[in-house]
Amino acid sequence: MPATEILKFSVENHIATITLNQPETRNSISEHEMIDAILSACDELNRNQDIRVAILTGAGSAFCSGGNVKDMRDKKGMFSGSSNELADNYRNGIQKIPLALSQVEIPLIAAVNGPAVGAGCDLTCMCDIRIASNKAKFAESFIKVGIIPGDGGAWFLPRIIGISRASQMALTGQMIDAQTAMQWNLVSEVVEHDDLLTRANELAQQIANNPPQVIRATKRLLKLGQTMNLPELLNESANVQAQMHATEDHIEAVSAFLEKRPPNFKGQ
Repeated sequence: MPATEILKFSVENHIATITLNQPETRNSISEHEMIDAILSACDELNRNQDIRVAILTGAGSAFCSGGNVKDMRDKKGMFSGSSNELADNYRNGIQKIPLALSQVEIPLIAAVNGPAVGAGCDLTCMCDIRIASNKAKFAESFIKVGIIPGDGGAWFLPRIIGISRASQMALTGQMIDAQTAMQWNLVSEVVEHDDLLTRANELAQQIANNPPQVIRATKRLLKLGQTMNLPELLNESANVQAQMHATEDHIEAVSAFLEKRPPNFKGQ
């Protein structure tokens, strides 16, 4: 997809980099234009078979401020209308983001460059891997503006950090720093701010160096494993494994391993 003013999208070495590009609103994601741009990016990640992994980050000092609080105050955009209209605004607006991201077939890495607040915190949880700058902060802060996590945060956050800490974050609205986020398993790494995108690309390249069909299949099984019981997952794993054994990339991987050379994967 072509880059837009509010969302930058580029691809290099099988890695897509998606940058929320509204620093004047601290990269809020409640506007229809941003929602549509994110949905288009998700479509491109699934359409373009050359892309094997994606990095999501924010422009400016913040990763994402979530909903636009000024629009909340002014009852504008998705925050306008009657109670029934507001509910539909959520269903037809920001709630499309978690649904679209859940259908992305390749791994998503959140490179959290600054504060990730409210729906911005939840946006990081919609990614598969989260690494943070030492300037990053996280807050499930909906309660501070008198609302609840309307974008799926009550589903995502407890699955990542557990119900006790998720409850603590959601019911207090407290901000936690990057080191606390790592201690709570919200992120897997914290790096110096200036090294964030370098490290994100290193991690992305480690993933992209592997067979693309296996990357997608592994991500799918990891997600299924969160809801399937063990017998169901084992059965699905057997079916998928049989498909992987039949790929050319599997033969290439085994040959390269035995011949002690770098593999050349073609996605076949």
